Amino acid sequence: MNISYTILIPLIPLAVFLLLGLNSKRIKPAISGYIGVLGLSASAVLSFYTAYQYFFVSGKVDGVYQTFVNKSVWMNFTETLHIDMGVLIDPISIMMLIVVSIVSLMVHIYSRGYMKGDDGYTRFFSYLSLFTFSMYGLVLATNLFQIYIFWELVGVSSFLLIGYYYTKPSAVSAAKKAFIVTRFADLGFLIGILIMGYFTGTYDFETLNNPEGAVILNWASTSFMGLSVITWALLLIFIGGAGKSAMFPLHIWLPDAMEGPTPVSALIHAATMVVAGVYLVARLFPMFYFVEHGFALNVVAYVGAFSSLFAAIIAITQTDIKRVLAFSTMSQIGYMMLALGVSGYDGHEGVGYMASMFHLFTHAMFKALLFLCAGSVIHAVHSNYLKDMGGLRKYMPITNITFLVAALAISGVPPFAGFWSKDEILVAAFEHNKLIYYVGVFVAGLTAFYMFRIYFGIFWGKEKQYEHAPHESPLSMTGPLIVLAILSAVGGFIPFSELITPDKIGFEAHLNYPLAAIATGVGLIGIVLAWVFYKKENSLSDKYALAFGPFYRWASDKFYIDEIYLFVTKKIIFKHISAPIAKFDKKYVDGTMEGIGNKTVLISKAIKGIQSGKVQDYAFSFVMGAVIIALVFIYLWTN
Repeated sequence: MNISYTILIPLIPLAVFLLLGLNSKRIKPAISGYIGVLGLSASAVLSFYTAYQYFFVSGKVDGVYQTFVNKSVWMNFTETLHIDMGVLIDPISIMMLIVVSIVSLMVHIYSRGYMKGDDGYTRFFSYLSLFTFSMYGLVLATNLFQIYIFWELVGVSSFLLIGYYYTKPSAVSAAKKAFIVTRFADLGFLIGILIMGYFTGTYDFETLNNPEGAVILNWASTSFMGLSVITWALLLIFIGGAGKSAMFPLHIWLPDAMEGPTPVSALIHAATMVVAGVYLVARLFPMFYFVEHGFALNVVAYVGAFSSLFAAIIAITQTDIKRVLAFSTMSQIGYMMLALGVSGYDGHEGVGYMASMFHLFTHAMFKALLFLCAGSVIHAVHSNYLKDMGGLRKYMPITNITFLVAALAISGVPPFAGFWSKDEILVAAFEHNKLIYYVGVFVAGLTAFYMFRIYFGIFWGKEKQYEHAPHESPLSMTGPLIVLAILSAVGGFIPFSELITPDKIGFEAHLNYPLAAIATGVGLIGIVLAWVFYKKENSLSDKYALAFGPFYRWASDKFYIDEIYLFVTKKIIFKHISAPIAKFDKKYVDGTMEGIGNKTVLISKAIKGIQSGKVQDYAFSFVMGAVIIALVFIYLWTN
């Protein structure tokens, strides 16, 4: 299969970024929107063509999907250790190309309406193109260092987009918070990469992931503190993924990132950037599974399960609809992580891996739809808060229906897309870890409850008297909503188990009716409870909030994790570690250097008269020097 043309997929948005970024003051806003959309459309067409060629024409040989690589050496360290730059095509990279293309294109089209009239319109589209280029580069990377380079570019793009409203202090703070937290996580990622390269002699994914290769077969050759160094490297790499995917306790940046424009939330914090951590674990899945008998993979499972439950509980209490969706994203990514953590490798044993990628795909569609619907609502009522909304179904019928489709999909109601992917995750958990399965089922109920809580709160609930009657968004905004709603409704019928598996050999998946009935039943209970509490205005929610007492307050305040971080950084690190170091630096290091400088100045002042600039002084000094030298020689000669 010829894949040389695939390099154009990331290069087109890079060209758009440079064109718009360098000419942001000269290109008219309307033109820049069209340029952004056309550029992404070209990349999307190439992505779909690549997917068709791979899955249906030449990607499968003897029943096994192949890996195609087109790369060249960029930097040499040793004969075996080098960094390549290139393109890697396999089932999960193709799947991610489709996800990034669909969501980014819909966001570009939607932004033409949402950002209309904004002073930085052209700059916004240039940032979107930079982010898309970075994500394309990340998913096509052939090795750990290449993925790290684009990983950091994604971080820079996220910083620019979250802080887009740079005159707004909260947006600037949110951008810095996201950047700093993910940089700390990425330090672990970088150390893991360096350890991996040092002990394996390669960064190449094909070599690292070969189950019959030397890296996996010799994982126990070197150990440290009871674990192999390869396991330590995998855990450090997972820290980078946990930071980017907002897993506990590195999740604190995600809710604040909602300060960016809503299309940014849909692009970065729903469908693409935040799933990069899931993609990273999936990319190295053979290593996670085979090394140390899956020790690192168990860590992934439990971190994912806890994060999923933790975020779902918080989401129930939030009143800012974008923050509800942010915690929902964290919860659903936890689902993806736990699915990877409970997965096997061969045949049907790999159902967890398949389900994780399936849920990544379906979640991208319905969560992007939820965020774009939220943007449509905010665009109409100029507020993020539930207290300012109610009865909007009369004014915004398209947004109402598409939001409902997305809510049903994420709640796992058949036949919507989320039902199929979530069911497979719960099947994998049930077969491998009952505790994680029970957590997953409980989270399914919570998800349905908090999603329909905001659905009823926005579109039903109390009839509000709006100062200006809300109206439906323009076609540039509702068009993407309809497309994503269709994908959220029918996306579950894609035969993922035949396309994406850890061993690249498809299998036929069957619906587990008892487990599906349990999960669906729990979801329906959540929807019914939300109906009772929020369909019409009543005091039930307030009564139950009081009944839960301190626990509700803790959840509403996000269990004070942000405050713990501030306490640790300000009261411990800054006050008791950084401050003494700064004092020592200022008093002794700076003092020593300043003392040397001051003494030099004093000595200079004392002897500067020697160079007075007067010829007679120099002549006198010369004669006196000559006389003294002559007298010394005469004395030494005569004695």
